[in-house]
Amino acid sequence: MEFHNATALDGERLRRLFLQHTHPYDHGALRVFVRYSRGADFSGSCYYRKARLFVNVGRHVRFPYALGTHIARATSNRTHWWREMYRLTIGDAYQLALFVYLHELYHYLVKSAGRSPRLKEARCDRFAARTLVEHFGCQVTDRFGRTVPRERWDFQDLDGFVARAPLRVGARKIGAAGRQIPVRVLGRDS
Repeated sequence: MEFHNATALDGERLRRLFLQHTHPYDHGALRVFVRYSRGADFSGSCYYRKARLFVNVGRHVRFPYALGTHIARATSNRTHWWREMYRLTIGDAYQLALFVYLHELYHYLVKSAGRSPRLKEARCDRFAARTLVEHFGCQVTDRFGRTVPRERWDFQDLDGFVARAPLRVGARKIGAAGRQIPVRVLGRDS
């Protein structure tokens, strides 16, 4: 991964964080640029052909930060559909940058897996939110501030959806480790 950081955040820490959470996917062609946004709290973009990901974070953002996501299930009636806004509580600027990076990485993985990148915002948000919940203990809440059970927002096989994306050499697909079988080794008594 080619990594560039134009913020006051520790670049080596960010790079290690991004690499850790890119596993098991191939990141050799990625060019990642972290910089300050021009006014938005955060933003990101993915350029598929050149494998460039831009992660933009606002200098002005204060933490903890309630990040609005699109991870809720869509609901519909006869005439339209909608999605409740769930909030993910982000602890610091590193977590915010990681969320944006993972969101854009998932866009890249979708395209790399040969799938249409259109209309995947909710999947990208789920992919990023899942990591922040699992590794940093971030909370997902509804509009009333109540904790949302994970099964209400983490309901898709996100790894399976991008299973055809290239993996790092020697890496196994997530979930492909197989079942562990206990083995008892018997030796000769001497």
